[in-house]
Amino acid sequence: MFEYLRRLATTGAAYTASSVLSKLIAVFLLPIYTHYLTPADYGAAEVMLASVIAASIVVRLGIIEAILRFYYVAGEEPGAVVATGFASVFWVATIASVLALPFAGPISQALLGHEDANLARLAILGLWTLTMYEYALTLLRLEERARAYFGITVVNVLITIPFTVFLIVVEGERASGILLGTYGTGAAVVLWMLFRARRRLALIPDRALLRRMFRFGLPTMPAELSLYSLNFIDRIILARMVGLGEVGLYALAVKFAQAMQVLARGLQLAWPPLAYSIRDDAEARRVYSQIFTWIAGVLAFGAIGLWLESRWIVRLLAAADYFPAYQAIGLVATGIALYALYLAMVVILGRTGRTEFSFPATIAAVASNVALNLILVPSHGIVGAGIALVASYVIVLALMYAFTQRLFPIRYEWGRLALVVLSAVALVAVGETLLPTSGAVGLISRGALWLAYPGVLFAAGFLHPEERAGLAELLRPSAIAARARGLRAEPAGSEPPKAERPDRGPEIYEVATRDEDRSGT
Repeated sequence: MFEYLRRLATTGAAYTASSVLSKLIAVFLLPIYTHYLTPADYGAAEVMLASVIAASIVVRLGIIEAILRFYYVAGEEPGAVVATGFASVFWVATIASVLALPFAGPISQALLGHEDANLARLAILGLWTLTMYEYALTLLRLEERARAYFGITVVNVLITIPFTVFLIVVEGERASGILLGTYGTGAAVVLWMLFRARRRLALIPDRALLRRMFRFGLPTMPAELSLYSLNFIDRIILARMVGLGEVGLYALAVKFAQAMQVLARGLQLAWPPLAYSIRDDAEARRVYSQIFTWIAGVLAFGAIGLWLESRWIVRLLAAADYFPAYQAIGLVATGIALYALYLAMVVILGRTGRTEFSFPATIAAVASNVALNLILVPSHGIVGAGIALVASYVIVLALMYAFTQRLFPIRYEWGRLALVVLSAVALVAVGETLLPTSGAVGLISRGALWLAYPGVLFAAGFLHPEERAGLAELLRPSAIAARARGLRAEPAGSEPPKAERPDRGPEIYEVATRDEDRSGT
């Protein structure tokens, strides 16, 4: 069992390293951005960035998810899957972008409440760029080329951020600087990646294969879009009901909660291949149960830290006008944690092939999110949006639990899960009610309380004996050195042997990610 945990952590770390780097750089650049951008400027950019992601989900038509499934299916030719997937994604993204350009003015009016056609045109460029970038990265994931994935995404970050800073600080581009910096450099990276993969691509799809891919992928798109809407609708409602300034504050809270997005992204990339590699159902049930518990524990640890230290984070890294953003950081972090748990359950649903059950769960969450935002935002602003987000994810998680238990029953470790949740709630409650909200004493005491969380779990008997032994072995200096030597010896860009691919693949279903590596700096 511990070997599964080790594999999940190792693969997730490889795929997430570039995301960690990009988000760290972005966070430490926030003093610059918040100095040169008003909350309304920042809010306008964030509304457009979120809109790009939502539109990209639609134009992909579920093909990315279909590629990840059909590439491993016995009887399908992996090369044909890659080529047909490219033809579909390329033509739909290109045609959609061209058709949207004449309507840039009305699009901006609908999203922002005022016309800014130039900003909308940059967002349309972003629609094409983001869609093709997701396709290009999918090729690396199919081949488990984690090092290449890391290298390309890091290069993209290192190009994008200085260019964006130049546009905002030197050229005074403000909101448009964020979009042009993100998607202008991104387009160049995408073109280079596609040129490198050109021999695997095609402009004319295999129609029979494409029909099969659409049959699988299209039903996933509404669920994917409805789930991402939970990250999108609140910003539109904030913009319309309380103004773009509140959107800017909420967007900053989301930015500071990106540590949780990094964890969620790593789990999304690493967990499905590991979960689907377990062929025996009995073993899968046991492994899924234990890993779900560990995922919950790791996410709770991250959320506690962000909740307790939110005031100091904003004071350190943002201009004074943005300080109220701290009020939503803990709530957003909690929402992202619940989202990551939802992703873990989606994998269980994907094992059964009954991915259609995700749609009623997510649409119920969207409906509740809209209703709660309309009720809470006018009087509570960004705090109301945060509460609505958490409540919506609780609903989607509860419904997904009910659906998955009908299709693939799992005995969850309710005792350990209760320990994870109750300990986290208790520590946050103690910190918020008893500890200072400013000064060095408050910072240090809250940090100590946060770092005490693993100790609390350990003292309460959270670890199984096997986990204790495995953790001790994993942390031995000689074992760490051996893993480092193995990484250095691995040739760059190496691919797994063909024989190591499973002869029949799982129906890998992935939903929209909250990761926003391509949605701004």
